[in-house]
Amino acid sequence: MSEGVEWALHSCVNLAWSGPDRAVPAARLAAWHDLPAAYLNKQLQALARAGIVTSAPGPRGGFRLARPLAEISLMDVVAAVEGPEEAFRCTEIRQQGPGGAGRGADGGPDRTGHRAAADAPACAIAHAMGRAELAWRTALAAQDLDEVRRQAERQAPGAPERLRAWLAAP
Repeated sequence: MSEGVEWALHSCVNLAWSGPDRAVPAARLAAWHDLPAAYLNKQLQALARAGIVTSAPGPRGGFRLARPLAEISLMDVVAAVEGPEEAFRCTEIRQQGPGGAGRGADGGPDRTGHRAAADAPACAIAHAMGRAELAWRTALAAQDLDEVRRQAERQAPGAPERLRAWLAAP
């Protein structure tokens, strides 16, 4: 998972702390954590395409949350930044090499010229990885960003006010 996911998650919480009426420019959000503005802007644009944030152009523009944090799951943010593809992609390497299924005794193609049997069972490794990915995605979908915000505020009670004061400064 890219660091862009972490940046996007923090940005969502920071936008919640900044207040519902404040649009925050990507450069300002990036400066709060000393991040490259152009790269953070790319993550924020992905969040905008996913309907997690909205963006307003112009000198008073920036980003706002499109919906409450309680309606945004961690999986929503991961999918927005990383895309919907599965993390593990089975390329069927078990079908390659001298031990590959569907090969003749000499390691070459079988009598029909095919490398793999059409009725070969699903790859056990792909199956195990798929189960793990489903569990991971389910866990992320079950956690919303408001839960994360509340935990962050318990750990750093003054963080929301420090951010608001910093954003208000010239």
